[in-house]
Amino acid sequence: MNLLRRSLISLLGLACALGTLVAHADSSALKPKVDAVIDQAIAENHIVGAVVLIAQDGKTVYQRAAGLVDKEQNKPMQVNALFRLSSVSKPIVTMAALTLVDRKKLSLDDPVTQWLPDFKPKLADGTTPTITIRQLLTHTAGLGYKFTEKPDGIYHQAQISDGFDDVRIDLSEELRRLASVPLFNAPGKEWRYSLSMDVLGAVIERVTGKPLGTAVADLVTKPLGMKGTSFVVDRAHAGQVAKAYFIAPSGPAPMADPQTTVFGPMTLVYSPSRAFDAKVYPSGGAGMIGSAPDVLRLLEVMRKRGGDLFRNQVEGLPGMGPGEGFGFGGGLVVDPAAAKTPQSAGTLFWGGVYGHTWFIDPAKKLTVVVFTNTAPDEMVAKFHDQLRDAVYETE
Repeated sequence: MNLLRRSLISLLGLACALGTLVAHADSSALKPKVDAVIDQAIAENHIVGAVVLIAQDGKTVYQRAAGLVDKEQNKPMQVNALFRLSSVSKPIVTMAALTLVDRKKLSLDDPVTQWLPDFKPKLADGTTPTITIRQLLTHTAGLGYKFTEKPDGIYHQAQISDGFDDVRIDLSEELRRLASVPLFNAPGKEWRYSLSMDVLGAVIERVTGKPLGTAVADLVTKPLGMKGTSFVVDRAHAGQVAKAYFIAPSGPAPMADPQTTVFGPMTLVYSPSRAFDAKVYPSGGAGMIGSAPDVLRLLEVMRKRGGDLFRNQVEGLPGMGPGEGFGFGGGLVVDPAAAKTPQSAGTLFWGGVYGHTWFIDPAKKLTVVVFTNTAPDEMVAKFHDQLRDAVYETE
């Protein structure tokens, strides 16, 4: 099935149209409510700084850089600040893969071994199942993440990287370690958040014959004019990168390297210096750096393309939360009441563990990007929910 009917030419044309996506007058109803949520989060020491962009039918109706990009230097946040994207990398790499599908260079039903012959993780019974590209895209391949495991879990034992931690290995070694441990379940039987996008990155490298950073630039970021988005920050642009913070008992504190934090049942290990390390492997699921305006451009392309990006790809499978499914690139609101969200059915959403969220509500032609420089904590999560609710309260 051809999921993306538009050719690269139309994608480029859409990118040109998005060149006019600049700030328009703030909605009189939207601005005070969203401002109040941001101001309260900063005043209560829940976040250090944030960039929030809201687009309605292709026009930016709200744009604000608030708080500080570096608290110790008292530097104000800038709209074009660069952030460690963590899982906001996923929709970017998803679009790179789907562009290859559109060009007929890759098929969703290709077995991964067609491109990565040595990547053959086994089930617990020792059998080797077939994993497809579609299953990598939808987190149904049977893989997992180290940060969701207990400290004695198999990913910890194998020293597998989560793509944003302090494990410094190349992509081939990451795949070797990942293939050396059993799958959590048979492919296609369960949704489980995972390193599948990192494996997909290796597939993209093999299909294009280029390093992942170059391939993603050629397929997505350059055509869309995402000039600040890459896998490695040049030291010359280090000053644009938002300083990374986490919630300590006294409030946001600068991250060490590595920095271990606990968020609900998850133990997260961060390595902020990965953003400047060209030798570490490019994590397709968590390794990119970029700005909020760049990501808004991408999400607007996704909104206008629509189609199977917004179709539930995991219907009937366990793993997602109540009322939720998964499309291509993010979670999907299937039943707003069950999901306890004001968003419309069909809304695509996700976030990143460095402190970000985004969503696209096609029914309302609404796209929202919220980046912070404060890593997940219950207080930070509360901020994102309150901001989302404030957006819908203005309708």
